[in-house]
Amino acid sequence: MTTTTSSDLDRLAHLAARSVALIESLQDADGAYPASPTFSAYQGYSWFRDGAFIADGMSAAGAVESASRFFDWCDRMLDQRRDHVAEIVAAEAAGTPLPDDRMLPTRFTFDGGEGDDDWWDFQTDGYGTWVWACVTHASRHGLDVARWRQGIRLSVDYLLATWRRPCYDWWEEHREEVHVSTLGCVIAGLEAAANAAVLQPDVESAAREAALQARQLIAERGSHDGHLSKWLGSTALDGSLAAVIAPLGVIDATSSLGLASIRAIESDLSVDGGVHRYLLDTFYGGGQWPLLSCFLGLAHARAGDREAAMRLLVWAAGTETAEGFMPEQVPDHLLDASRRDEWIERWGPVATPLLWSHAMFVRLAVELDVMPAARLERKVGA
Repeated sequence: MTTTTSSDLDRLAHLAARSVALIESLQDADGAYPASPTFSAYQGYSWFRDGAFIADGMSAAGAVESASRFFDWCDRMLDQRRDHVAEIVAAEAAGTPLPDDRMLPTRFTFDGGEGDDDWWDFQTDGYGTWVWACVTHASRHGLDVARWRQGIRLSVDYLLATWRRPCYDWWEEHREEVHVSTLGCVIAGLEAAANAAVLQPDVESAAREAALQARQLIAERGSHDGHLSKWLGSTALDGSLAAVIAPLGVIDATSSLGLASIRAIESDLSVDGGVHRYLLDTFYGGGQWPLLSCFLGLAHARAGDREAAMRLLVWAAGTETAEGFMPEQVPDHLLDASRRDEWIERWGPVATPLLWSHAMFVRLAVELDVMPAARLERKVGA
C-alpha cells in the first residue's frame, strides 16, 4: 500500500496550482491554448482535442473564465468555417464525400488560420471533445451553454456527416482505421449536445441515434478479450482508451468492460506508474506520457480505486523538470531506444512544457481532492 504524507499532498497541490497559473499565463489573448510554447512542431498551434481537455482541467479547477475563453475561440473557429461544414455535409449526403484533405483541420493557428505546415490533419475526435468539455463546463458552473450554440451545432452537423469515416487517431497515425478513442470522443460530444437543449429536434434525434450506433460498433468490434481495443477489429491496446472511461464517461468504469480495460492498460502499458501510448510506439523512442498516466488515474478513481489513482498522480508529478514544467513524455522506460535520436534530430527535444500534461495533472488532482477547486482558485489568485 502506498502512503501519501501531508507533505506529499502539499507538494502535489502546489504543482497543481502552478500548472493552472502556467496555463493561464500561456493562453493566447483570443482564447486558444498553445500545445507547447517552444516545441518546433507544435509552436503557434492549438488543437481542439488537446485544448478541450486542457479547458476541462481548468474548468474543474475553478478557472472559469480561462475555459470559457477557449470555448469562445472554438466557437469562432467553427463559425468562420460554416460554409466549409455545409459543403462537407452536402457532399456526404450526395454520396460524393470530399477527400480527407478537404475535411476540417485538427489544429489552428491562434488567429484562426490553418498554417502552412504539412500535418496529419483529418481527425474527428477534437470536434466531439470540445463539445463535451463545453457542455460539461456550462453545467459545472451554471453557465448558459447557448453562448456556444452555433459552434456546437456546426460540430454536430460535421460529426453526423463524418463519424463513420476512418481518420487519423489522437497520435496522427493509422488514418485507415476507425479508432475506439475517437469514437469515444464523438459519442461524448454528440450525447452532450443532445442533452444541452441547443439542437433542433430532428438534429437532436439524429445525434442520439448516431451516438447509439457508435456505441454498438464499440460493443461489436471495438473490444478484444473483454477490454477496449485500439481500433475496430484490433487486438491491441492504446493508452488513450482510458479517457473513454474517464473523464469522458462513455464506458462505465465499474462495468465489466471498464474494469477489464483499466486492468489491461495497467498491465500492458503502465510501468511503475508511467503509461505508454501503445506497445509498438517509436515516437521519441516510445516513452511514458504523464497525461496518459493521469487519464488512467481518472479511470481508477471512477472505478473506486483511489490508491491506484494517487500512485499515478505521484508518478506524473515526478516528471516535473527543475523549471517546473511537465513534458509530453519521459525516456525512463523506452520501448525502442534506437528510434529516439531521429526524432530529436528532426524536431528537437521532447515538448516541454506540454500544457495538456499540466492540465491532466490538474484534472486528476481535483478528482482526488488533492487540490479542491475552491482552494486552488484562492492559491492561484493569491
